[in-house]
Amino acid sequence: MKISINRLKDYIPFDQSTKEIGDLLTAGGLEVEGISIYESVKGSLKGIVVGEVLSCEPHPNADKLSLTTVDIGTEIVPIVCGASNVAKGQKVPVATVGATLYPSSGESFEIKKAKIRGEVSLGMICAEDELGLGTGHEGILVLDTELPNGSGVAQLFDIKEIEVLEIGLTPNRADAASHLGVARDLKALLNKDLVLTDVEAFKVDNSDRTIKVSVADSQDCPRYSGLTLSNVKVAPSPKWLQDYIKAIGLEPINNVVDITNFILHDLGQPLHAFDAAKIQGDEIQVKRLPAGTKFVTLDGKERTLSGEELMICDNSEGLCIAGTLGGLDSGVSDQTTTIFLESACFGTDVVRKGAQFHGIKTDASFRFERGTDPNMPVFALKMAALLIKELTGAIVSSPIVDLYPEPVADFEIPVSYRHVDRLIGQEIGKERIKQILESLEIKVTNETDSGFVAIVKPYRVDVTREADIIEEILRIYGFESIPLKDNYQADFLAEHPDKDTNKLQYRVSEMLAGIGYSEILTNSLTKSEYAEKASFLDKEKDVIILNKLSEDLGVLRQSLLFTGLEVLAHNINRRQKDLKLYEFGSVYAKASEGYDEGKRLSFFLTGNATRENWMGTVKPVTFTDIYAIVEGLLTKLNIPQPDVNVVESSPYSFGLELMVNNKPLGSIGLLAPDVCKLADVKQEVYFAELDWERLSKLAKSQGKFQEISKFPEVRRDLSLVIDQEITFDQIRQMATKAGGKLLKRINVFDMYKGDKLEEGKKAYALSFYLQDNQQTLTDKVIDKTMGKLMHTFEKNAGALIRK
Repeated sequence: MKISINRLKDYIPFDQSTKEIGDLLTAGGLEVEGISIYESVKGSLKGIVVGEVLSCEPHPNADKLSLTTVDIGTEIVPIVCGASNVAKGQKVPVATVGATLYPSSGESFEIKKAKIRGEVSLGMICAEDELGLGTGHEGILVLDTELPNGSGVAQLFDIKEIEVLEIGLTPNRADAASHLGVARDLKALLNKDLVLTDVEAFKVDNSDRTIKVSVADSQDCPRYSGLTLSNVKVAPSPKWLQDYIKAIGLEPINNVVDITNFILHDLGQPLHAFDAAKIQGDEIQVKRLPAGTKFVTLDGKERTLSGEELMICDNSEGLCIAGTLGGLDSGVSDQTTTIFLESACFGTDVVRKGAQFHGIKTDASFRFERGTDPNMPVFALKMAALLIKELTGAIVSSPIVDLYPEPVADFEIPVSYRHVDRLIGQEIGKERIKQILESLEIKVTNETDSGFVAIVKPYRVDVTREADIIEEILRIYGFESIPLKDNYQADFLAEHPDKDTNKLQYRVSEMLAGIGYSEILTNSLTKSEYAEKASFLDKEKDVIILNKLSEDLGVLRQSLLFTGLEVLAHNINRRQKDLKLYEFGSVYAKASEGYDEGKRLSFFLTGNATRENWMGTVKPVTFTDIYAIVEGLLTKLNIPQPDVNVVESSPYSFGLELMVNNKPLGSIGLLAPDVCKLADVKQEVYFAELDWERLSKLAKSQGKFQEISKFPEVRRDLSLVIDQEITFDQIRQMATKAGGKLLKRINVFDMYKGDKLEEGKKAYALSFYLQDNQQTLTDKVIDKTMGKLMHTFEKNAGALIRK
């Protein structure tokens, strides 16, 4: 955000240097990231002086050049000039040796001592375009001035140099997103009075063009104000306004639009000017339009409305996306003579949703999304109307329409002196506290020996708690004013992260990176709609953010799933479809008492497992790939291979719950398409999420070693068709009993439910691993064991065996 020092001085007269003001604001919480200088003419004509041509003779070696001698005050210098209009006795602008010229077109260049066709030239007599003052190049610029020779030419042309503060505004300080907002902080930091613009001269000239206004929902638009001005003459803005607009990083458009931009950056109140002749029925309606409605915005793009954005409409169509961007056909043009000027307070959520849906970011939406002052619209209207009258010759042709059905009340915050002293770290006098707060326009009431009630105006959306009040006191009092103590106390018994856990995480990260996985880091804040639409999440356990920045960042996540899927969608949309990702992250949930926070390790696998090459074709990822990475991780950490239960519910189409010592360790599987769709992922995704805290506790630094069996392991596969009510755990228990010591483990590598099976049936594809530590298994023994297993499944589970 760019703030003009000149405009700040209109609000708060001060003598400090710009750097001192920047340091003061930074110490007070508004970080000044840099200071720049806006020049109305590039280079500010430095090194360009008034010269008087004393003589002008033809160049002896060039027909189109002249030899001149010019008095530049400090000396008389020879200059070779190519202009046909140069003559003795003229006052001219001279670029002296060492000066840099910034022409209206082309590159800048430095004036150097030169020899032109054999004659010495110590400077340059300049044309208008060579000085950057215009485009004229018919000849040199002849000055009509009585200034002494050697005087700076800049004083003839009202050259402005405006120092500009570049402030990195934090999201909570919506109140400071303007010159007035910064001036309010400066008022408190300097302990000076604030000089507001006087709008007492505002008056209504007639009521010839009153426009009716209706608001469908005051939650979307708590306040809507407007007025009409006629006899408007749209033209370029005067130089002072153009300089201000350019200094803060904008481009001048015309006097009306420039005034609305001036008010936005000066007061923090966005305005919008409509061509009143294009408002059908002389009525403004603030409402939503049906989803699918087409609307062309000011940038010429046709947009399809979602039905959620708030629109400013007339009797027949939309005119503007409220608080975001105007329509192409309803704005001010050179032919406009009557305008309707809007000044409103729109709801933060409705503007944010509309701007995000259409991918629009404007200065207006930036402020409305964070919250504007509901008490500013009418003042801003009056100030803008006075400027428009002054600069365009307009008259006010309607009273101010002001719909404000439920005025926003001030915040009342009880504050304890004891809490102030405890949080700040030292005692601050009561009178000093009161003085600081009142300098911030926070009223102190109901004072007692123990505390008071602070009355905070609605524009301070970031000050809602006692701790916020104390922070305001501290930032004005000054962090540097709190002395360092000689004796500090520290609780060395407090809980700290387990270093071994951090080392383990590093080991696992190295292992995963080594086999081609990329680590991601996602935001713990996510959308509440995920818990609403995903059946495996419990919406009642959502941890809701009270002062959320947006609906997309409204709750703390219960799982790493959806934030990871958003990363997949982002990459897939950029043609990166083969992905292997992992993340260490925290998850959160409401508990019966307080909140639970846990750490998880997640895996995402999608696309192809191998790249196309001359040795063979690509292979898509399968369940085996995701299972192998989890199995390999557990082996690496010396954790026993888990028991598994089949998961046949969301978020998986087919999944397994991993159990160690009869306690859940995590889950793994193929995500259901409807789950992927919530994050706009349209390809198959394999996902695993493990309880990292439990995994860390189970991990052993040194494994139990045993001799590798001399006798081979044998794998046999079976496909069983069974009733859907029968679980994999039941199948595993049957197999363990029937297979005896020879059955080392059993895995599921596929599961099917569909039209090819009878209703109520499902199919498991199972792998059985057999091994005898004393001898090599013969086919006879293997067949006998598999026969026992099949018989058990047929008898106890009613299974149909597919060999």
